[in-house]
Amino acid sequence: MNTEQQPDPSDTEVPSQPVLPRRRVGLLALVAVLAYAVDLVTKVVVTATLEGEEPIRLLGGAVYFQLLRNPYAAFGMDIGGTWILTAVATAVVIGIVWFARRLRSAGWAVGLGLVLAGALGNLTDRIFRAPEAFQGHVVDFISVFAPNGEFFPVFNAADSAITIGAGLIVLLTLLGRDYDGSMIPRGKQSKETGSDEQDTDGKGRADA
Repeated sequence: MNTEQQPDPSDTEVPSQPVLPRRRVGLLALVAVLAYAVDLVTKVVVTATLEGEEPIRLLGGAVYFQLLRNPYAAFGMDIGGTWILTAVATAVVIGIVWFARRLRSAGWAVGLGLVLAGALGNLTDRIFRAPEAFQGHVVDFISVFAPNGEFFPVFNAADSAITIGAGLIVLLTLLGRDYDGSMIPRGKQSKETGSDEQDTDGKGRADA
């Protein structure tokens, strides 16, 4: 009678790979298309109705609608020539499109989709609006708490999308949520560093 213990097949099984979240390219594209459409439609309406008109006061003066054409960056920031802003916006769009295939986090997809839409919205103005191609002025029309940007620079839907999207990405990063859907446990790195230091100290004492 053979009394040798046979190996358990379960002991030789290869551990299964963790299931990765599905890619979020579709979600990014959907958010980008919707936000871009909002920016495009609002600019078309504003240029058709507010040209040469006085600011429209809304919500008791919390918001004013007025048409301004902005040669500068988002929120009226002057960071150089218009062609530089066009080049930066183009680089942002290309970078996000290239990076999109790596996304597995819904939050990151929404955030980058908003940033992509905002960059595309203002880039469209730079390319197609006066005074000339690739140096066009961006249509801004939202002024808060006072007209003419007296309280805060006049902005548009694209600027809002960029700000909200960037803020969401920063928040996700602070919460430890990565673009690939993984989550970095808080204190993991510090604990590992502390254990490495203890091992080094113990080895040093043993050698002594």
